Amino acid sequence: MNIQPVILCGGSGTRLWPLSREQYPKQLLKLSGNLTMLQATAQRLKGVKLASGASVQPPLLVGNEEYRFLIAEQLREVKIASNGLLLEPVGRNTAPALSVAAHAALEQGGDAILVVMPADQVIQNVAAFHAAVSEAVQLAAEGKLVTFGIVPTAPETGYGYIKRGAKLGEGAGVTSYSVDRFVEKPALDVAQKYLASGDYYWNGGIFVVRASVWLAKIAEFRPDIAASCEAAHAQSTKDQDFLRPDKAAFSNCPADSIDYAVMERLAAADHNTGEVAVVPLDAQWSDLGAWNALWEITAKDENDNVLIGDVLAIDSHNTLVVGDKRLIACVGIENAVVVETADAILVADKRKIQQVKDVVQQLKDSGRSEQISHRKVYRPWGWYDSIDSGPRFQVKRIVVNPGASLSLQMHHHRAEHWIVVSGTALVTRGEETFMVAENESTYIPLGTKHRLENPGKVPLEMIEVQSGSYLGEDDIVRYADIYGRSPEPQKK
Repeated sequence: MNIQPVILCGGSGTRLWPLSREQYPKQLLKLSGNLTMLQATAQRLKGVKLASGASVQPPLLVGNEEYRFLIAEQLREVKIASNGLLLEPVGRNTAPALSVAAHAALEQGGDAILVVMPADQVIQNVAAFHAAVSEAVQLAAEGKLVTFGIVPTAPETGYGYIKRGAKLGEGAGVTSYSVDRFVEKPALDVAQKYLASGDYYWNGGIFVVRASVWLAKIAEFRPDIAASCEAAHAQSTKDQDFLRPDKAAFSNCPADSIDYAVMERLAAADHNTGEVAVVPLDAQWSDLGAWNALWEITAKDENDNVLIGDVLAIDSHNTLVVGDKRLIACVGIENAVVVETADAILVADKRKIQQVKDVVQQLKDSGRSEQISHRKVYRPWGWYDSIDSGPRFQVKRIVVNPGASLSLQMHHHRAEHWIVVSGTALVTRGEETFMVAENESTYIPLGTKHRLENPGKVPLEMIEVQSGSYLGEDDIVRYADIYGRSPEPQKK
């Protein structure tokens, strides 16, 4: 019996701005511990004890094409192999994502049991999670569709709920139940009744189901989604570890969630029969949906402050401070959230932290870049940090990974000066190819075809000074690229 972890890497986490950005969402951040949320999710089934003969496969990931190199690099950092990264050409919610993953799993390793996990959740009690997975896998092996019900700790109005039905079984100290019904996000008084009854759980979006069972149910309840995903998989292509469903077929697929497309419909149609099961999960779970959630799950000082980074807090209480580059000093702060990055600072009342999404919307409406990317921007070859800029000039710090290469490119509106700080650069400039060592520099005239490579064993660090009439990242004509990116004008 093969167990196939499926990690859903979508989501933008706008309520965690300014750390979470459109091009660097929360699942790629280190918010709780030394691992990013994606890395922690990829390791979450490590050491799980299952029935004899069960084998846990490397994870299969489903994510936005734009994040493909970031996801691959984060897995490489923690030495986790994958069964592939499925690249969604457009976002279509979780039901299509799971459907193409189920087709891929069937093709790779038979009718595996899929353990479906969002990449942007925190589970602190891994042993409790393993016990719940063990019970869920047994139920899925019997053909059931299993969801995890998060044992609620408060009358939360921001989550949907699952009402349990009859007891189904017990294994590894975990009792499972049929699902009586799914319910929408309740008002506060209703949520308080749910909490008091003990029969309701938060809907955490974690599922366990056999691949063939999911495909049969999505075909039954949403044949339009099933047909689009089958066509997208049948016409998919593969390069390196990337699996690419056909763009036209997948783009035509309706958007829907796993819950709405199948789970709720099946629970209503087969009321309390046990075909849809819920396994309670009491494992210090959080979806880190807002900054106050990070405050809640993190160890606090004697004044109930959570202080991350270089922070001084004097006469301050019940406050979250997250620093990145600079010293932050807080005096007389109560119930606040302060988050500092290189290009933006958030200061908010903890009780109104949900309104951070309105900040992001205002930035988007005004066309500002702070909601899209950080000052430090990651690329498949490394990263760059925009240190300074002004009329007709921009200064960047660039780091190129060993063996990596920027595209062969040309700019219409700017020239570039390159100064190597450490490592060695292999430079293509027009018809020339030459080496530039530490403390040496070179010049790339406007309109000249060029490429920067790192042929060495250590990172190449350099300073780039751009000058010209237009310095936008879309002033690039790309001629060749080892990462298969589009030749159309776009970012480096």
